[in-house]
Formats: sequence, structure tokens, C-alpha cells
Amino acid sequence: MEHHEPNNTNALRLRDLGIDSRNEHLVLMRRDCPVCLAEGFNALSRVRVVSPIKSLAASLIVVDELGLLQQDELALSAGAIQFLNAAEGDLLTLSHLGDLASMSDIRRKIFGGTLDEDSFRRIVADVTNLSLSNVQLSAFITACAADRMSTDEIVFLTRSMIGVGDRLNWDKPDVFDKHSVGGLPGNRTTPIVVAIAAAAGLTIPKTSSRAITSPAGTADTMETLTNVDLGIDEIRKVVEREGGCLAWGGAVKLSPADDILVRVQRALDIDSEGQMIASVLSKKAAAGSTSVVIDIPVGPTAKVRSREAGESLAEVMGAVGREVGLNIDAVITDGSQPVGRGIGPALEARDVLAVLKNEADAPEDLAEKSLMLAGRLIGMARNGDAGSGYAAARGILKSGAAWEKFVRICEAQGGLKQPPTAHHRFEVKADRRGTVVSINNRKLSRTAKLSGAPGSRAAGILLNIKLDDPVQAGDTLFEVHAEADGELAYSLEYLKENTDVVEIK
Repeated sequence: MEHHEPNNTNALRLRDLGIDSRNEHLVLMRRDCPVCLAEGFNALSRVRVVSPIKSLAASLIVVDELGLLQQDELALSAGAIQFLNAAEGDLLTLSHLGDLASMSDIRRKIFGGTLDEDSFRRIVADVTNLSLSNVQLSAFITACAADRMSTDEIVFLTRSMIGVGDRLNWDKPDVFDKHSVGGLPGNRTTPIVVAIAAAAGLTIPKTSSRAITSPAGTADTMETLTNVDLGIDEIRKVVEREGGCLAWGGAVKLSPADDILVRVQRALDIDSEGQMIASVLSKKAAAGSTSVVIDIPVGPTAKVRSREAGESLAEVMGAVGREVGLNIDAVITDGSQPVGRGIGPALEARDVLAVLKNEADAPEDLAEKSLMLAGRLIGMARNGDAGSGYAAARGILKSGAAWEKFVRICEAQGGLKQPPTAHHRFEVKADRRGTVVSINNRKLSRTAKLSGAPGSRAAGILLNIKLDDPVQAGDTLFEVHAEADGELAYSLEYLKENTDVVEIK
């Protein structure tokens, strides 16, 4: 490890103020601090902080509240203190950061240049060690958004993201996974698919993300049912015992750069196709998967708007997958309306339980789509025999074997619990008689997020209708569920301004 000798002329003593800054290192100094004055530091200056054994890059927060710090003190965010292995009272030195090589790469990308694999390695390394500020990360994400990345660049980014984290090795020739590119409310097929596949004897170590721009991710939904914060050893134990797991990927260091980029993407409300592909495939490869079914919903208000765009995405995913050792089966599915009834963690969890338990009122579309995807996974294990795969998946679900497997997976992860219910509900009713001709996925998702999802686990939307359903004036189209009065009010105000969430003619 690199050794640094403190320069006492630029040294300040560390004070721990208990600051959480997530994925950016922060340093706090008084405006009249001698180091601040001598170096000409200003708010948001990029500063190098050096301990006797390590150094890091941080963004400066200037403090005017004199009681918070002494002139000879600095404060660091909790992650920075942990990274430096420092303790309160330690002497740390400061200097200007200077230019990072990765920022030259990012600037080249901003101005339309193409990057080689070394460039992406530098960027991903600096993302992972938090040398880039959130502003700089935003610049990188924006520069790669839309169609600004070539297939080669996506391959380079994927390889770089795999290279900086841990990797799981299962000592098996075939390890399976499933992923949806998102953009469709509900659509919580993953827990059902994992239960069916594991019951069929497949190895499926599923690590999932939390929501980025949606009202729920698989990890958010599963967290209402069981513990998802599993470390690598815990994941291995669950998979060795049950054949599959349903864990949150952020609890382990599989492609750790992805978790940092996702947080910034969430704040920007941006989904970059190239980074999405790198995100998905780097996590699959790092988790030790060999074969992956990818669900690509296509619809006028889905993330992927046209079949042509879906086919293009499927082709790029397949090409990138081959370069990183993955067999990809990308399936274009109907994204014209939500799948299932629930939109939001707990409401989606209730749909999952209904399907797995074969309840009479379980949403048929969620069950059928889950069977199709599970069947394709089983078909991949049977050398492409998708027909017999579907039949096998259906038999496993209808026999109750999938439900038994799901319960065992949850028990292995810490126990199965009931999802919460919301304190506030509001019924949105049809104002006329007619037929449902459109359901706006994006606006429905926005309504669910304004109601508190995914942060409030019980919040979201419960749909009562599907496309082409006949309705009468006064029929309930959907319910808004919320944990707080204010969040319910936000969502209802949005619905007043957006009367086309459900269109009736």
C-alpha cells in the first residue's frame, strides 16, 4: 500500500461529525481555516486528503458556522473516514487534487469521441474508488446516454465493470439468470421465475437491483417478503441449499461501479441504453451466470417504444453477452400495459404470492408471462427445447412445487413475512361508460412514485382494469395506496393534471 508522509504545514486534525454522503467523499473546513486560505480552496473544490497510509479525492464543503469546527480541524464523510482507516484526532494533510486521467476520457466522450478499453478501465476504477464527484459522474452518464455508445464501447465498459468487483464461481457448467430491462409497471416475474427454475433443478443465483426510475425493483418487492441483504457467503449457502436465491445485488461487491452509477442515474432520472446493458451483463457475469433470459417489453409508453428498437437492443445484448461469456436469449414481450395488478413493492409482492399459491384471483397475465420466461430458461437447460420447457414450468407451478421452493428460499434467507398494507387508499373512478383503450405506463409509474413508492413499501397503485375492458361510469379504475396524507395528496394532484393515465372511449 502506498505510504504518505504528512506535510504538517497543510495538516488539520480530523473530527467525526457523522456525515453520510453515499457515493461521494466530502471534506468540511472552516472558511477561515489557514489551509483553506493558503491553498485558495473554495466550496466544491476537488481536494486530495492524505493520511499516513492512504489518500483520497474529496469535494470541499465550506463551513461558516464557527461552532462546528475549530480552525485547525476538518471533518470527513463517514465513507471517507472508513476508506482512510482514520480516527478522530488523526492528522491529515490536504492539497489540490490536480487533473484525473479519467476526466480527460470523459471530456473526450462528451465531445463525441470514442473511448478504448483502457479509457473505460480508468473511468470505472475512479468510479469505484469514489475519485469522481457526483457532478463528474453525471457528466459521464449523460455523455453515454441515448445512442452515444458503440457496441465495442459497451463491451469495454462491461468488461471494466466486471473487473473491479468480486466474482462468484459455482463449479457448474450451467448457471442461469433472468432480467427485465424495465419500463413496465408491475411485471414482477422474477420471484416466480426463480422459484420455478430452482424447483426444476436449475442453479439460479438471482441478485436484483432496487428501483432506479420505477416504483419498485425486484429487491424492493422481495424485501417486503424476506431478507435480501445477503453477503457472498450467505448467497452461496442459500444457493447450495435451494438452487436459487433472491438477493439484493448492492449488498455484495459484484460490479460495484454499477451501484454507484445507478444512484446517480436515479437522481438524474436517466436510463442510458449502453450503460443499462453494461449494468445488467456485468452483474450476470460477476454472479457466475452462463445463460440469461432477457425480457424486453415493447410498447408506446414502455422504456422501449418500438419493435425495431427492441430487436436492436436484443441484438446488441446478444453481441455483448458473447464477448463476456454469456449465452443470451432476449425475448420481446408486450409492453402496452402493466403486468399484474400491483405497482409498488408490497402490492407487487401480493401478486407474486397469489400466482405462486395458485389462488383463483391471481393475475393471469403475470402467471402466463412468468411461465413463458421460466420455460425459456428450462428450455435453455434442455438445449433449446422451449416447448417442453413451458410445459415443465406450468407443471411445477400448478403442482405447488414452485410455492414450496419459494418458501424454502425465503426461509433460507431469514424467513417469510407478510407484506405491509397502506394506511390511506383512494379510488379513482371512471367518469363515463366505455372501453379502456390505453393505459399510460409512464404516468401510472409516476403516480405510484408520488404516492411514496418504493420508499414507502406499502404505497403504489392497485389496478382494476386491463386494455379492452368495458367499464361503467363510477367503476373503480385503480386505487392509489399511500402511507402518508401528503404523499397521497401529491399523487392525486398529479392525476388532476394528467387525466389521460387511463383513456376510455
